[in-house]
Amino acid sequence: MDSNKKKMFFLCFFLVISHVWAEDDVFHYTLTPQTTVTFNTICENLAKNPIIKGNFVQEKHLTRFNRSLESSGNFIIAVKQGMVWETLKPFPSTMVMGNDFIMQSRPDGRKSVLSAQGNETFTQMASVISAVFSGQSQGLLKNFDVYFSGSVSDWTMGLLPRDSVFASFIAKIILSGDSVMRSIKLFEQSGDTTTYTLSNQSYPAGLNDDEKALFSIP
Repeated sequence: MDSNKKKMFFLCFFLVISHVWAEDDVFHYTLTPQTTVTFNTICENLAKNPIIKGNFVQEKHLTRFNRSLESSGNFIIAVKQGMVWETLKPFPSTMVMGNDFIMQSRPDGRKSVLSAQGNETFTQMASVISAVFSGQSQGLLKNFDVYFSGSVSDWTMGLLPRDSVFASFIAKIILSGDSVMRSIKLFEQSGDTTTYTLSNQSYPAGLNDDEKALFSIP
């Protein structure tokens, strides 16, 4: 897949599910042997559950217009299958990112699908996004320059992407949490930011039939 197509897939993802904080200070703290131990413990805690369900609030700040847009709903992160973002407010829609496709469903039943079946580049980039949302330490260290501050009970991570296509529109990412991930903030090269606040996480043993069906291209 050429760089323009790769960029299209990931712009689609971040726009569908999509003020600099003091947290930005995390980029002053590179990983050290001491903080790497804490970093690995946090990642192990985040990654030990292969399925995570919960609620999200997304706030997208548009620098050009100096305004923010807010949406909210439910999410599913299934490490082997992908991710589902079900927006309930202000307008219902469902976005599914599988291992080799992105699908957007609307209330009237219409679905838009971007397929990359069999494309190793898309699969690799999908794993990068999965690593961000589920705290997979090796995926994070492989694909980002990682910065860290805090403790196991109150932590912040800063990520600078190494992939040139990813970095062409995402400048940096800040993650924060305690025993679970609480916030993900994306800084776009355009100056816009998108913040996801996660809550009410649960960890089911498996997906039900309706949830499994979401990861199948119709």
